[in-house]
Amino acid sequence: MKVSLIQMKVQKTKEESLLAAENGIRQAADAGADFAVLPEMFACPYETSGFPLYAEAEDGESVLRLSAAAKKHQIYLVGGSIPECDKEGRIYNTSFLFGRDGGLLARHRKAHLFDIDIKGGQFFKESAVLTAGDSATVFPTEFGPMGLCICYDIRFPELFRVMVDQGALVVFCPAAFNRTTGPKHWELLFRSRAVDNQIFMVGAAPAADETASYISYGHSIIVSPWGEILSQAGEQETILTEELDLSQVAEVREQLPLLKHRRPELY
Repeated sequence: MKVSLIQMKVQKTKEESLLAAENGIRQAADAGADFAVLPEMFACPYETSGFPLYAEAEDGESVLRLSAAAKKHQIYLVGGSIPECDKEGRIYNTSFLFGRDGGLLARHRKAHLFDIDIKGGQFFKESAVLTAGDSATVFPTEFGPMGLCICYDIRFPELFRVMVDQGALVVFCPAAFNRTTGPKHWELLFRSRAVDNQIFMVGAAPAADETASYISYGHSIIVSPWGEILSQAGEQETILTEELDLSQVAEVREQLPLLKHRRPELY
């Protein structure tokens, strides 16, 4: 299974970002990718004040454009995330995932909202504007079940165990760590979740933009079930393409049967 991570900058307008995303999806398809993966908030500034301005319904322009791109290129598409507005006016940080026919396979609403205040570092409060999702997300593919989460969700191992219990072999994580948390925890968390659950971890981030109020750490990453980094970007715009040998999941689980050795009666 081949995956391409599209590490792109958020452009000045939503239209420009959508065009950049469509171009990245085309390049991923040209490279033979089965999955194209966009970053968290790929078409919206990562600012709480901007989320209501950019929010769309589930049948809004961004969703329709991503669906059409998946269908055009016959590729699975992890649509990063966008601010999604429901009929009651609640706003979610939502990732829409499309099949090769452009049909919606899954929708994950970020379950854990990014509310932090790090002394001398980053302050951010998603809950001031966003509503938290209420479910884990696993979806079927021709390669087997896959999981989907968003950014801050990666810090909660319980969510990953639920996805693995539902069969996930790979978990996709559109994310946008910053330069405070990224250098300390980005690689550590992706490798930890891969090793904990013996799965492939795939994280797509925006490229760094020095003019933005929130500067992404970038470093889109692909990690094996053994915890090895198969590919990792820097901060610049790029597309990472890597082939995942899914037989490694069963091999690692047989050699080091962590999931069989669990003691649920203790915890």
